[in-house]
Amino acid sequence: MQFRIVEREAFQVIGVNREFPYEVEDSSIQAFQNFWNDIHENGTFDQLEQLRSGETKGILGIWAEVNKEENKMNYYVAAESNGGVPEGLKSIDFPASKWVVFEVQGPFPSALATTWERIYSEWFPSSGFVPTEIQPFEVYIETDPKNPNASNEIWVAIK
Repeated sequence: MQFRIVEREAFQVIGVNREFPYEVEDSSIQAFQNFWNDIHENGTFDQLEQLRSGETKGILGIWAEVNKEENKMNYYVAAESNGGVPEGLKSIDFPASKWVVFEVQGPFPSALATTWERIYSEWFPSSGFVPTEIQPFEVYIETDPKNPNASNEIWVAIK
């Protein structure tokens, strides 16, 4: 697994969210796809691309406000931004932290799923690090889901 460790000052992301079941099943995959289709069709994706600034290289996918007991979470499509929060968008503030950034090469979404599995089954047990309570996120550098050689990232705050 290719990774790098970076120290980050606090940063803000802005985006839109939708509530989904915490336990993702095959039947809920279409709901995620519908969310992405909606933000492409209504111009939100283009707006986030224009607002994007900072160290992350693409659009972010963030699972936040997780409530396992009620089987729900909010999934954000967002961009790191140094500006204000435009009307209709929400913000998430990330505190200063150390992050491990994993490179993900391969078709979307299977390469991301495989990398997540390896992070927790292989990397953490052998690294000497543990994840913090800060919400990890995916960075979609290659947004074409049909590209078999997509290049994306997974960011996990560590201590």
